[in-house]
Amino acid sequence: MQTKITVQNLKCGGCANTISKHLNAFEDVSQVNVEAENASVSFAYEKDSTLPKVELKLKQLGYPVAGDTNSYMNKAKSFVSCATGKMNH
Repeated sequence: MQTKITVQNLKCGGCANTISKHLNAFEDVSQVNVEAENASVSFAYEKDSTLPKVELKLKQLGYPVAGDTNSYMNKAKSFVSCATGKMNH
C-alpha cells in the first residue's frame, strides 16, 4: 500500500532527514519520500497496522499529522529533530 501524509512542523532538509531515517527503520516501510516544500511524507507499507505506528512515530518526533493537535511540546521536539537531522546529514 502507498500513502501520502501531510505533517506539521516540517520545514527543512534536516527535518526530512530525521523523518526518513526513522521511517526507514520500520521493517515493512519502503519508498520513503519526504518533501519539506509541501510538508508531505509518502511511503509504501505492507501491513494495515503499520500506518498508525508511523503516525505515532511522526508525532513522537514532533511532526504530528495535519489536523492533529500541535502542542508546544511537538514544536519543541521538531526543532530538536531538525537539528539532529542537520548534524547527521
